[in-house]
Amino acid sequence: MNIVKTLMTLALAGGEWVLYLLILSSVLSLAVMIQKAIFFYRNRLHWDEFAEMLSGFFNRDDPAAALDYVRQHTAPAARVVAAGLQNLDKGPDAVEEILVGKRISEKFRMESKLVILGTLGNNAPFIGLFGTVLGIIKAFHDLSVAENANPSVVMSGVSEALIATAVGLVVAIPAVMAYNYYQRKVKEAVTQMEAASKMLLVYMKSETKPEVAERARV
Repeated sequence: MNIVKTLMTLALAGGEWVLYLLILSSVLSLAVMIQKAIFFYRNRLHWDEFAEMLSGFFNRDDPAAALDYVRQHTAPAARVVAAGLQNLDKGPDAVEEILVGKRISEKFRMESKLVILGTLGNNAPFIGLFGTVLGIIKAFHDLSVAENANPSVVMSGVSEALIATAVGLVVAIPAVMAYNYYQRKVKEAVTQMEAASKMLLVYMKSETKPEVAERARV
């Protein structure tokens, strides 16, 4: 059997298997949406209150209290500041590098699995279209071998084939919406991490007392 006949045999199998693939994709997409929703809810942060409290601790020259405060939060910005406060004795330059590394780590953690939503959002319509094409090929083939050529035969097959495109869009649209929303949440958290890092670095570079690091370890 040559390659053309092999491909024709596969095409004539129809696009039903594509629907199962899209259903599995929708389940995967929903699982990622729920997982990221739980993640961002658990790591939410009231930024205005957090920044005001952090600024107050720094103004009072009390890094130990600031460390105790940020440890009460699970938000990325709080974890970044905690990493810096725990290393005050290493100096501003070292702390700055630590903050950069921690921000990168937190950003990677927040973006984890978002690529799945982006991939499904971009490609599910094409998968659905592929299923439609296979369905149309099968419909026309059934028409060609039918004893009584009736347009209703092919029309019925085409209408069934178009279901794959519709399902592809149903999978893609929520995935794209969720991807854009979570990307916005990531950008918001990144901005908070950068702002919190700046607050800590400004405090460190303006503080000249040698006992600051010792107080932070208390």
